[in-house]
Amino acid sequence: MSRCAAGIPAALSLGVLMAATFAVADGPKAPRVDELPLKQEVSQYGITWTFEKPARVGQFVTGDFYVVGPVTVVKTDPESKDGVNGSMLNPEPSEYHGYAARNGVVDGSPDRLYKAEMTAVFPLKMAPGDSLVSTITMENGKTNRWVKLYGRHRGGGPDSVSRAAAVLTCVEAPVPPDTFRPSYCGKWKKLYRFSDLRLDLLPLVELTASAPDIEGFARVFERPWIDHVYDWGSRHIHPAENMPEYGQQVGHAVEEGALLLLGNAPMEKKRKLLIGFVQTGIDLWGVVQRGGKGWPGAGGFGSGRKWPILFAGILFQDAEMQSPQAAFGEDDQTEFGPCWTGAKVVFAGQYPRIAKANPQRYGAERGPYEHLPPSEWKSFMGEAYRRANTSCCWVGQALACRMMHAEKVWNHDAFFAYVDRWMTEDDKEFRQEINKYHPNPALVDESKKWFHQGYCLDFVKEMWQKYRDNLPPAKDGHKDPKAAETWK
Repeated sequence: MSRCAAGIPAALSLGVLMAATFAVADGPKAPRVDELPLKQEVSQYGITWTFEKPARVGQFVTGDFYVVGPVTVVKTDPESKDGVNGSMLNPEPSEYHGYAARNGVVDGSPDRLYKAEMTAVFPLKMAPGDSLVSTITMENGKTNRWVKLYGRHRGGGPDSVSRAAAVLTCVEAPVPPDTFRPSYCGKWKKLYRFSDLRLDLLPLVELTASAPDIEGFARVFERPWIDHVYDWGSRHIHPAENMPEYGQQVGHAVEEGALLLLGNAPMEKKRKLLIGFVQTGIDLWGVVQRGGKGWPGAGGFGSGRKWPILFAGILFQDAEMQSPQAAFGEDDQTEFGPCWTGAKVVFAGQYPRIAKANPQRYGAERGPYEHLPPSEWKSFMGEAYRRANTSCCWVGQALACRMMHAEKVWNHDAFFAYVDRWMTEDDKEFRQEINKYHPNPALVDESKKWFHQGYCLDFVKEMWQKYRDNLPPAKDGHKDPKAAETWK
């Protein structure tokens, strides 16, 4: 008997009838509390939490730890002290954080986002429903070891203050081993289970030659993505060993992961990536649920957050999760309207929200501009972000959504039409025209493909060429328009 057939919701509030509900649910059963090990401390990703007295400890399907509470955490190692290695209890969406100031000194960006009063103080009492996010501060000049950033160093610039992060969750009773960790954001929690995922909704297609190794790529989503700071400031809390720093790289990670999950590899090969990807969606959904304003179009910062939420919502058949009420860069920065190239969909600018809210101050440079010919553009900034930092990381997300026939769930048609335009509109003559008024060597150098329409990651491009106009059949039998048609 399925959980839904039994009248039991797929998502359950943390600690509310947990043991009784899980006892009748499909899938593995929750252990008894006395079956969990008693531990004085627990460690993950280089972070150790020490308890006042031994406590019962278990693990979610992600490998993240939970402790049966209430419990008192007396310290973390590395020690939270003098503005470094900070922790936050039930972090809320905000423009600020309590993780670290660069070198412990509050003296400029990103340190101005650090608020010492938001840092957890030990000993710390945790009750069921609490989440503790603990970090290791990124040492100045050290190499960023996250697997997709290829040795980037942390210096004096505006990059992340955190090297690593882990989440400890307090529950009132043990949970089944296939349970996802509830979102770290806020104290209102829900629990989801791997056995609830509608895996039959995933198309099983052949992947192309440039596909990354699925099991290796799982590392990209293995650790918690800490992403509850609003707008561009989010990059300053992205732990370097957990996730990408900049929104463009977030988008690239999401698009590749999304397409890999639609491949026909056996589930045992995809399982770890699927768990991490869904957990990322749950965490981001938690940020939205706690009143987070989202990740707006702000240069390249706002990409990559919407699809993990929708993907998890689709597989859990959670209608609320499929309709997140928040800002997303992909939606903010695309809109229908006449374009100077003849297209009917445009890029809406570097900062469309603030430009539309304050057009006199920001509109000419930060807002929509493609409705005008290049000779009338007040700035090249929006076009530079369009070409270098946004469009290129949207392609795989749009394709994955189309392959699952979830465009209505995404609910912003201009995004899909714009991506089709990016991939099929020949912009050579347009680049030459732009260069007359806003000279930039990358516009006219045919070797600078990264600055030209049609650019995306090799794997994404192969999948686009193979499947965009040959999508898996829709269950309702509808046919999608070709890519070259939607934007004209």
